[in-house]
Amino acid sequence: MHARRFTYSRGRFALWIRRTVRAAVFLGAVACLALAGCGAGSPSAESVVRAWSQALNQDDNQTAAKMFAPGAKVVQAGTVLTLHTHGDAVAWNAALPCSGRILSIHSKGDTAIATFLLGDRPHSQCDGPGQRATAIFRVVKGRIVLWHQTGSAAPPAPTI
Repeated sequence: MHARRFTYSRGRFALWIRRTVRAAVFLGAVACLALAGCGAGSPSAESVVRAWSQALNQDDNQTAAKMFAPGAKVVQAGTVLTLHTHGDAVAWNAALPCSGRILSIHSKGDTAIATFLLGDRPHSQCDGPGQRATAIFRVVKGRIVLWHQTGSAAPPAPTI
């Protein structure tokens, strides 16, 4: 029996190399995405607070409301309000008269405490510009489940 000699022409070999490299790159990218997805988890409490503050300051009440979980509790000026629906959260965010630049934020686990410097919003004049307001945020699965204003002479709670 004669041994068959296996040869590739230069063009076939180059094609084989390109396909092999593409497959390796594709599989490597899939592996990286899979590993990143496994460890990513939910956004941190701090990142959610920052995103909410940015949306509120840009007068984007829809996006600010998306940061709240259905049934989220809002505690302000001794009043507890439950935001049952997205519409409730939109209305509550829209009723806030002040924007707030984050001065400090401290977080541990699912809780963040942020201090804001109050200012006007595009649609309303703040009734306490230049004052500081502090709020405690509890975030679960990337959504605010508790927003509790503490320790400031802030405007009364908006009603919806």
